[in-house]
Amino acid sequence: MPEFYVPHPARLNPHLERSRAHTMAWAKEMGMLDAPRPGGGVVWTAEELDRMDYALMCAYTHPDCDGPALDLVTDWYVWVFFFDDHFLELFKHSRDFAGAQHYLDRLELFMGDDPPEPENPAEAGLKDLWERTVPHMSAGWRERFVVSTHNLMVESMWELENIDRGRIANPIEYVQMRRRVGGAPWSANLVEFAAGAEVPGHLAATRPLRVLSDAFSDAVHLRNDLFSYQREVAEEGENSNAVLVLEKFLGVTTQEAAERVNDLLTSRLQQFETTALTELPALLAERAVPPHEQAAVALYAKGLQDWQSGGHEWHMRSSRYMNEGMVSGKVRQPHGLGTATLRIGAEKRARQHSHVPFERVGPQPVPELHLPYPLRMSPHLDAARRHAAVWAREMGFLDEAIWDERRFSGIDLAHCAAMINADGASEEVFLTTDWLIWGTYGDDYYPVAFGATRDLSGARALNTRLKAIMREDFAPEPGAPMERGLADLWRRTAASLPERARAGFRTAVEDMIDSWVWELDNEAAGRIPDPVDYIEMRRRTFGSDLTASLARLAAAEVVDDAVYQSRVMRELETAAQDYACFTNDLFSYQKEIEFEGELHNMVLVVENFLDVDRVTARAIVADLMNERMRQFEHILANGLPAMLAMIGDPEVSRVLERHAALLKDWMAGIMEWHRRCVRYTEPELLRLRAESFAPPPRLVLLPSGLGTSAVRPLPRR
Repeated sequence: MPEFYVPHPARLNPHLERSRAHTMAWAKEMGMLDAPRPGGGVVWTAEELDRMDYALMCAYTHPDCDGPALDLVTDWYVWVFFFDDHFLELFKHSRDFAGAQHYLDRLELFMGDDPPEPENPAEAGLKDLWERTVPHMSAGWRERFVVSTHNLMVESMWELENIDRGRIANPIEYVQMRRRVGGAPWSANLVEFAAGAEVPGHLAATRPLRVLSDAFSDAVHLRNDLFSYQREVAEEGENSNAVLVLEKFLGVTTQEAAERVNDLLTSRLQQFETTALTELPALLAERAVPPHEQAAVALYAKGLQDWQSGGHEWHMRSSRYMNEGMVSGKVRQPHGLGTATLRIGAEKRARQHSHVPFERVGPQPVPELHLPYPLRMSPHLDAARRHAAVWAREMGFLDEAIWDERRFSGIDLAHCAAMINADGASEEVFLTTDWLIWGTYGDDYYPVAFGATRDLSGARALNTRLKAIMREDFAPEPGAPMERGLADLWRRTAASLPERARAGFRTAVEDMIDSWVWELDNEAAGRIPDPVDYIEMRRRTFGSDLTASLARLAAAEVVDDAVYQSRVMRELETAAQDYACFTNDLFSYQKEIEFEGELHNMVLVVENFLDVDRVTARAIVADLMNERMRQFEHILANGLPAMLAMIGDPEVSRVLERHAALLKDWMAGIMEWHRRCVRYTEPELLRLRAESFAPPPRLVLLPSGLGTSAVRPLPRR
């Protein structure tokens, strides 16, 4: 086993023995110790349950709750582990997909107001637990808990399908899906119950709280995969394990893969710490959160921290896992004068902050990439180019020393729009072009206007004004080009949309501009992002969610949001988004690393995380792109038809098949635009560098008056 990063000591709840006795009696009462397994025997015996010792796990992971709360939490964990083993025993070998789906559909009924009579121990346990838990929690918590419980039950089908096909997930897919099927988000919900500290509803969806939950979940799952590799992979033939995933993807030995999984585990724990100590306090201050809600958030974060340390301690002791010799001190901490704050993983954290910007890297060849979809072109390309030039001048994008006529013409975003919206009417192609112009200009504007001077408050102030422009009640008069452009786009795009579609579109725009501030935060800290955080935020900085929202607008009233949040659609969209985002990172590597001193590029993130050279990192990024494309093809061939057959609505089928076709055009168009665009070529980069040292342009008068105090003159690059 690797050496683990365990920054906080585990503590033991004093009510352990009480919960041991209680949960054994409860499991017997629910019938969990009598449940037959196919081929003979039972799923669990009393002796096996005693050796697995879930009461010990809960006493370690919830050290501060009282006896009744510990009893209830322990029962929940007994239930979830029983469900996992029972489901696989019944359906892993039989491949009875219809029976498995029926099993899961019935189980969900026991989280409602009028459940049927239980027919098996999993149903009896869930019915009892639901009735004992929900009276203590708010409606908002119940909704979150139902979603996480639904995910860990329903997404078991994903594991079953992969076992049936002998398919091993790619690393990005695995991390995303493990959150849904692995149950750690569900555990995070139970932390709120055990700590008596519900996350306020208005904060639950914010980036800091979401990252805390996601980083917590990933660390829990990666640790579990290390301890359970022998049982799951070597003995039971399962293929949903991070060690196996990296072993196959990277082409390395099992031991090397285990070390890489542990590196990712360490990185996710450190992401949790960074978020808790920097982003979370800033969020509470920015929103003027009242003291009692601040206390609840702090208790929640502490509860997640306790769970990590306690969960590790239990894994070292439970008979369920590979842990021989672990209790005797496999986790070694530095000791001696001056080492009190050192931890395993300090070298990785230091490397994350040690990048030297503006290194000469030269032009970087783009590897061969798997792209099976043909390029298609709108007949409105020339008209879109003419429109784009007029619109950019009207909005003022050529007046701020960011773009000039030559640079704007070379970027040629109308060309990109004509490929990703090949079948659109002229006005639709114009609108797509203008959104690309606005988003690309913003991506160039924020580093120059706010990054060079570390003016994070100015960036946040601009974001506040941009968000206000999209309000229905009172929108300020737009001033600077970013504001004028958004005001015009919002009027043309969202005015006629129904409220549900308009709200979703507004969120996509807000997420994109907030992600630009996230980049500025990392630049100010000199921190190369954690790989998982980078991938998930890269979709936003690139505007991927905004693009997906644009594609959905016409179908807003046809397809329910729940369909788009299903595993099939989320994996289809994120696979396409990652392919497009990494395309940009491969083509823009020299521009960003050598000419802009950037830290946000997937090749650099892989270089830093795996400690490899850029050639190796570039090849790994290309492999990731190819695997995401193969996953996209797999979903189109298997997952999407199965989901549409289950829905059984021809209109929904038409809309979603059209959406998939748009994603094909989107990936093909973005690839072609990068190949043809001068934006990333060395001659263009050298020309722009030479111009940046030219005499300053004419004086630009800055706006004045109420609400303009955050405006700053643009520094020369």
